[in-house]
Amino acid sequence: MIANSAATGGSSSGNSKARILGSGIAGISELALFHPVDTVAKRLMSTETRIVATSVSDTALNLNHAIFRESYNKTPFQKIGSLFPGIGFGAAYKILQRVYKFGGQPVVKDKLNSRYGEHFEAAFGRENGKTMIAAVSGSLIGIGEIFLLPLDALKVKAQTAPEQLMGRGVVDIFRKEGWSLYRGAGWTAARNAPGSFALFGGNAAAKSFMGVGDDGQRATWTQDALSSSAGAIASITVAQPLDVIKTRIQNRPFNSPESGLSILAKLIKNEGVGGFFKGLTPKLMVVGPKLIFSFTVAQHTIAYFTNKF
Repeated sequence: MIANSAATGGSSSGNSKARILGSGIAGISELALFHPVDTVAKRLMSTETRIVATSVSDTALNLNHAIFRESYNKTPFQKIGSLFPGIGFGAAYKILQRVYKFGGQPVVKDKLNSRYGEHFEAAFGRENGKTMIAAVSGSLIGIGEIFLLPLDALKVKAQTAPEQLMGRGVVDIFRKEGWSLYRGAGWTAARNAPGSFALFGGNAAAKSFMGVGDDGQRATWTQDALSSSAGAIASITVAQPLDVIKTRIQNRPFNSPESGLSILAKLIKNEGVGGFFKGLTPKLMVVGPKLIFSFTVAQHTIAYFTNKF
């Protein structure tokens, strides 16, 4: 049977505590450092007009409007302040998401390993089998992540269309909107499945390449950072086209929904295939480090606390 890739000790309850604590620290740290960056990426992805113009000045003007919205002509400090909408929804979503994703994937991986480890090893070989188990468990966790979609939807609306939430309380929103907060769940699952497969699979493949775990020792900070980088870049790139559609579904007004297929058709017609990758470069440059940071912190702190517990 394929051995667990992480060098861990302690009881099962200790492992659970370590996973919750480590992934929670990762979520809180990520939120504190990267929420404005996430707002910029979401606003770029929800902009349905062409940003790149015939001149540099027009392109800069379009970017200014797309990123800062109503604050485009305000002072630099006011512009920066405008990048912090939805921090309440963002905090709830990000911390719960990281605990679920980074803490839950090892649980699913252990279950798959105990039940199907020999089958994966027979089909893909020992090292590739470990990578595939990590990738498949990540994909399953990614699909299940849609239960957090209401918080994600409200965070996106606060970042891209705050007027839709103005004057409304959280309880009022959940009571009146109900299941509409799960709008785009299918597209979200379709995005998360390959994205999480690439994230955890790329991470496991990089660690396998570096020989991490072969001697029973946990990875160093550098090794965790390098493997997280490989997984994050693969995940963001693979998921980007469907992420654009998901974001546009979520930022539509509550009383004016639009189907994913309609958005897809309009995107191809008005923006071309390049529209699927709108925001990819800034996402790799600024959202990429966010995911790399939180994944690195989660992996290292989970391993650390597992040994402590």
